[in-house]
Amino acid sequence: MTPDAREVRAQDYYVRPGDTLGGIANFTGASTEAIARANGLAPPYVVRADQKLVIPAGRYHLVRAGETGIAIARAYGVPWAQVVEANALAEPYVLRAGQRILIPRAAPQTAAERARAFALDIDDIVTGGEPALAANARPVAPSSTARRVLPPEASVAAPARFVGGFGWPVEGRIVSRFGPGGTGERHDGIKIAVPLRTPVLASADGVVSYTGSGVKGLGGIVIVRHGEGWSSIYGHVGEILVQRGQAVKRGQAVALSGDSGFADQPELHFELRKGRLPVDPLAQLPGR
Repeated sequence: MTPDAREVRAQDYYVRPGDTLGGIANFTGASTEAIARANGLAPPYVVRADQKLVIPAGRYHLVRAGETGIAIARAYGVPWAQVVEANALAEPYVLRAGQRILIPRAAPQTAAERARAFALDIDDIVTGGEPALAANARPVAPSSTARRVLPPEASVAAPARFVGGFGWPVEGRIVSRFGPGGTGERHDGIKIAVPLRTPVLASADGVVSYTGSGVKGLGGIVIVRHGEGWSSIYGHVGEILVQRGQAVKRGQAVALSGDSGFADQPELHFELRKGRLPVDPLAQLPGR
């Protein structure tokens, strides 16, 4: 995609008869949401004639159908987490075609420098991995089989509700626990030592939202959305058995364990997240 954000200067705008906030955003180049936040407007964003609106300055990117938050952030050389914060984006983090988002400033870089510097983490994938929906379009319904491969521009419908609790993805010895580590690092999940090619089971019913190896340290990754903001993450896997957009049941094999990424041994990295927030899996899993 092309980083063609429009520069908008700070200005005052006086509402004219017949104006809507969306029309004002189109005229000025700012985003509807940014104007609403700057002026303390709440949905449905009604404006009145002669009302004075502050138009916040910045560079605003017009989202096209199929663009992901990750791709937008990479194109501008800024962390996706900063884009999320600048635009107060919230669950389920699905962009819309025609939406404008504010792009934070970054040091000037060439396209090659931006590509080399950009690194993904789990938060980026969870919040910025879904393609933008075209106008009046709905997310694609989940598939029951791995044989159906969705096009990359298709947005996947996440479950509306979280059904049931979480189960253990594998049986094994816990070798790393959630929270601060001994050398100052923070663990957003747990690591469980298991033999190579152990079936890795979905911890709860859900829809696969990501498969791949975009986070260097975690190697092969599967992410499943469970509804109500919950996601589970399975890292260091070897063979992946599911496809993005596939519906899975608790206890269904989604991958075979491996030692990919920066694994110290054959093991599974397992995370649970509520929205963007990592949650200690041991507080959610049944005792054993």
